[in-house]
Amino acid sequence: MLVAICQIEMLIIDSHSLKDKRSVVKSLKERIRQKFNVSIAEVAENDHHSLALLGVAIVSNNKRHLEQIFTKILTFIEQDGRVEIVRQLFELG
Repeated sequence: MLVAICQIEMLIIDSHSLKDKRSVVKSLKERIRQKFNVSIAEVAENDHHSLALLGVAIVSNNKRHLEQIFTKILTFIEQDGRVEIVRQLFELG
């Protein structure tokens, strides 16, 4: 069994309040959870209105599958015009 996590730091474009940010982050998390069947949560930067740090976790028995899923998730996020990925960190354990 392999467990992989990915931290994704994002800039929320045109966010002027925590309410704006939460709306974008909540929508994005729900869409990712439904589309890719992963565990996802906002793990830091909770009080910053234009930054978000998401943690994504996946369990699988195939390393290549894990990498493919994370690549698809990052592409999915990049295609969302409301956010810009600032940094990502992938860990396999």
